[in-house]
Amino acid sequence: MMRPAKPGVAAPFRPLQSPVMIRYALVTVPLLAVSPAFAASSQWQESEGGAVRLVTTGLPDKDGNLRGVLEIDLKPGWKTYWRNPGAAGIPPQIDISRSPHIGTAEIGYPAPERIHDGETQWAGYKHSVSLPITFTLDRANAVTLIDADVFLGICETICIPFQASFMFDPGAGAEDVGDALAVERAFASLPAPADAHFGITGIERSGDALILKASLPPSAQNPALFIDHERAHLLGTPRLESPGEDSANFIVEISPGEVEELENTLLIYTLTVDGTAVAGDIEIP
Repeated sequence: MMRPAKPGVAAPFRPLQSPVMIRYALVTVPLLAVSPAFAASSQWQESEGGAVRLVTTGLPDKDGNLRGVLEIDLKPGWKTYWRNPGAAGIPPQIDISRSPHIGTAEIGYPAPERIHDGETQWAGYKHSVSLPITFTLDRANAVTLIDADVFLGICETICIPFQASFMFDPGAGAEDVGDALAVERAFASLPAPADAHFGITGIERSGDALILKASLPPSAQNPALFIDHERAHLLGTPRLESPGEDSANFIVEISPGEVEELENTLLIYTLTVDGTAVAGDIEIP
């Protein structure tokens, strides 16, 4: 992913998912004061491990949805987190509360990979990644200024919380073809919707665990399951069991005594096989 040589989402801030965290450097990149940019994208803001910027298509559609992308340009050897890293990590977060007429900002996620980092493992990205964002305006013809704070974690041998502020008028650069293509590519990177042939087709409880039944493409190799939940800290990392030619089971441990807290709630998932991915949700019984 290219960026200028000189540097210059709907997800509210939520608590970290476990008191057990990777060792973080006692360094936080400060929020940077940035003048409004007259383009459909912000300027890049840099940290030790990379740079981030916010890009939009410039104008909302007839339903008041403005599409955008958070571009995370990582230096070699650095990594960042998925929406639910696991027992440790900082999921990407965006605060748009100062942005006029924008009610929500929903972040989308390409399929992650399981990263083994010493004694820990977590879900994230080893390379630069673009996270699609859908900004929802209170009315389609509203004129807005994006004034947002972004918070994420990036890691090399240690992990650093990275904060950045962005302020720009997306409509000022509404005809920027490069910005539009960046957004289009980001949304195209999202997993396809799960279905009966490729997805989680069943779920049942077994003591302090969930058994998730997956339907896979024929002769699928290396299936992996990534999960998220509003109380993700109660759930362990999915463990593959009973793989077959076109199916597999995954076991998800639940914190002892917490099964009833999860009843009738939605489990969000991404299922990957051989470099392809689908995403969906299923209700916990």
